[in-house]
Amino acid sequence: MTAVELSGDGSTVAIHTVATTYALRLDAEAGSVRPVHWGARIGVDALLAVPALPSPHPDTFEAPWEAAEDYPVQGGRAFGPASLGCWFPDGTTGLELRIVSHHATADQFTVSLADRHQPLAVDLHYRPAPGTDVIERWAVVRHTGDTGAILLHRHDSGAWCVPPRDDYRMSHVTGAWSAEGRLHRTPLPTAETHLTSRRGVTGHHANPWVMIDDGTAEEQHGEVWSMALATSGSWRLVASRSHSGRCAVAGGAGHDGVRHELRPGESLTTPLFAGLYTTGGFGAASRAWHTYQRRHVLPHPGELRPVLYNSWEATTFDVTAEGQLALAKLAADLGVEMFVVDDGWFGARTSDRAGLGDWVANPHRFPNGLRPLADEIRGLGMGFGLWVEPEMTNPDSDLYRSHPEWVHHTPGHQRTELRNQLVLDFGRPDVREWAARWLDQLVRDTAAGFLKWDFNRPITEAADPAWTQHAAGVYEVIDRLRATHPDLRIESCAGGGGRIDLGILCRTDQCWTSDNTDAVDRLEIQHGHTQVYTAATMVAWVTDSPNPLTGREVPLRFRFHVAMTGVLGIGGDLTTWSPDELTAAREMVTVYRDIRPVVQHGELHRLRPPHSAMSALQYVHENRIAVFCFRVDADFAPGLRSLPLTALDPEAVYRDEDTGATYPASLLLGPGLPVTLPGGAHASTLVRLHRVAD
Repeated sequence: MTAVELSGDGSTVAIHTVATTYALRLDAEAGSVRPVHWGARIGVDALLAVPALPSPHPDTFEAPWEAAEDYPVQGGRAFGPASLGCWFPDGTTGLELRIVSHHATADQFTVSLADRHQPLAVDLHYRPAPGTDVIERWAVVRHTGDTGAILLHRHDSGAWCVPPRDDYRMSHVTGAWSAEGRLHRTPLPTAETHLTSRRGVTGHHANPWVMIDDGTAEEQHGEVWSMALATSGSWRLVASRSHSGRCAVAGGAGHDGVRHELRPGESLTTPLFAGLYTTGGFGAASRAWHTYQRRHVLPHPGELRPVLYNSWEATTFDVTAEGQLALAKLAADLGVEMFVVDDGWFGARTSDRAGLGDWVANPHRFPNGLRPLADEIRGLGMGFGLWVEPEMTNPDSDLYRSHPEWVHHTPGHQRTELRNQLVLDFGRPDVREWAARWLDQLVRDTAAGFLKWDFNRPITEAADPAWTQHAAGVYEVIDRLRATHPDLRIESCAGGGGRIDLGILCRTDQCWTSDNTDAVDRLEIQHGHTQVYTAATMVAWVTDSPNPLTGREVPLRFRFHVAMTGVLGIGGDLTTWSPDELTAAREMVTVYRDIRPVVQHGELHRLRPPHSAMSALQYVHENRIAVFCFRVDADFAPGLRSLPLTALDPEAVYRDEDTGATYPASLLLGPGLPVTLPGGAHASTLVRLHRVAD
């Protein structure tokens, strides 16, 4: 069975993934595309028996296809969220589309529609991602006339329609700076539920994905439909539930009110809007998204992300060559592989009030530039990396004094400063050229192998296109930089986890998950992150205790274990750590480097969530397993616990790599793995298992 099947009469198309099918009915008379199946894999001939939705009765108020169209448009009897809406040059707004053509290849399907009266056409594209159950879709909106501009006020990538169920529940994340990724699973009301970013960036407060189930799915069983949008600017998802019991999720770039002018001959291509159906609960959905990212999203999925040290929490803006080198020597002794000099190395950057935009090493702190420090760090056996914030400038900078017109602003209005900085307009070609030029020179001059690319405030005072075009400009600069420097690796950061999405992950290697490095808070933050994004993108640092943000005191062992469930980093002031702490840290880094392939390339099974009395994570890769257990609160009767595992060969035997104990899979899958946690609060353990026999 090919990936795309078209029925003999051309009325029905089936788009197949490894285990699922998404099927569409092409209604030429009504000019609409309507889903007829999204579930288990089924051939197109069988789908012909699925009845089409009836046309609306002339005496009814509602159309039967509310929340049941694949690309609903503004106009006629469509009263739900429109995926496409516009104003034509003559002032009219309604759309009346007809199907012009459709084209199927072995791995992609395209249907083209055009307005019956106006010079506007839209091509809907569908492509199953090979080796996964994810289907990618996007739309291309075209101005086919020769006069007048069309003003688009909504241009979604499409709407994913969920099959009818008795009830619906929506999973999504909310948050704030230092409190990202807080997971919610809530009943979906009979209404329109909007998730959006109006900030010009993905945002800490929400993330562009949702999962829909019928209210009965759990971590390891149940049907789940999930959707994720690949965009890093403003965005909108609308989950609608109609009175007739139907559910759809529409998504696209831009928030409400953002307009895009389409001139004659121009076209607009929307971001990818990926969809996934799974039957193994929320855990299976997450693992399917992780597989998709490893196979089709991440630039270098086969690599192991390095253990890094970042200097920010140790030095803040007090950056000197001597101070960085002292930290680097301690980091190298721990087994760190990448040393990153954070904010404070450039221009007049002695605080957050000045220097952004002047990307030359501070001559007083680095009289010979950065290259001598970079070479010394490489001589210690580590890679050299730098923090940058290319999209920002301080009003107190040479750049802003030379080019005040380069920032997002509304003429005649006050320019809103946040964190004492303004946002450069990456929609401007001259700004992109400037950024690409100095970034290229910086990497050449220092031979840097790593950049932490930050974005520490949202966009304000932007013209309409900037809410989405700014992100496109950032993509262009990163793509140019990586093409010129193929060995360069980049971490996405936006004041923590404010820019994490499938769009930025196509061109960066990992994400800074949150500025909050408190290990207890990180359990929840990282739980939310892994719902869609793989642990190989999730950077987590071990920092000082008490934590510099929350003041919480947490044992070093617990801090390391939490950070080891993703991409391990260290961010504490190593010059203040005791000899015993440095020895323990060295041992922990050694253990992490041993299990790193299991964590970064393995399958994640969330055995118990963070709010449990004992939370637990299980990673499986080839013949190895890593199990992390955490208890936040004190247990006044500590002792042996049993933790049932999953995803094991039921006939195999597994050996504990640290104790030598062996366990039949029947024990591990049934009564469970024996787990011992020490007494007191913030207790944790790591168990490494290896399959030894059948």
